[in-house]
Amino acid sequence: MAAEAGKVDPMHQFSIEPLFGTDNWQIAGYHIPFTNSALWMTISAVALLIFVAGGLKRQLVPGRWQMAVETFTGFVDGMLAANIGPNGKKYVPYIFSLFMFILFANFFGLLPLGVVGVHAFTFTSHFSATGVLSVMAFAIVLIVGFAKHKLHFFSLFVPHGTPLIMIPLIFCIELVSFLVRPFSLGLRLFVAMMAGHVLLEVLSGFVINGINAGVGIGPVVSLLSFILMVAICALELLVAAIQAYVFALLTSLYLNDAENLH
Repeated sequence: MAAEAGKVDPMHQFSIEPLFGTDNWQIAGYHIPFTNSALWMTISAVALLIFVAGGLKRQLVPGRWQMAVETFTGFVDGMLAANIGPNGKKYVPYIFSLFMFILFANFFGLLPLGVVGVHAFTFTSHFSATGVLSVMAFAIVLIVGFAKHKLHFFSLFVPHGTPLIMIPLIFCIELVSFLVRPFSLGLRLFVAMMAGHVLLEVLSGFVINGINAGVGIGPVVSLLSFILMVAICALELLVAAIQAYVFALLTSLYLNDAENLH
């Protein structure tokens, strides 16, 4: 029975559960309850607003909070300047918000709140969330591209110097590659965050079952699994930051295509 109680379902942590509003909140006949995923999205958005608000103090000698906001803003500004050029400055608010929102979401999902009975939910481990973020970025790229270049935007799919006979084939290949971008953008973040959390949950199962096994090799397995968990937690913090950066970086590269048709 002890071993049975020690079983861990690694996928349970990704379950979206309604918190309230199940019966009364409807749009066009569909229930729209406020879920744990929506709760942690709200928490991440509020954290972003508080973070930015704390950096709006124009002090002559900036404090740590203002310095942190200015550092991240300068980081995003430099990334856009390197990838888009002078025209990238107008995208700083959007890319900064996107980067910090994903960063907060990833970090909040790693908080060890289980020790106080609260389950931290990583909504970036769901493609429904990362997919929406990537579709939004893709929509902005299309709007910017067609607004600035009109139908000449389609020249993006025909690289300069392409032989005339190869244009139809190259156009189709480039178009498909372009249309796959929002899928790959959202999938990359979703897979990275989900894989890390599944691995941590599996290792926690090893720790629990090793302890329940009693004297013998069980405690050894538990100790080794726990040490590995600590190392992977540190790695997950790095992955959380890298994935937020990669999402923002790729979005800026796609905006560069819309701006400069490279």
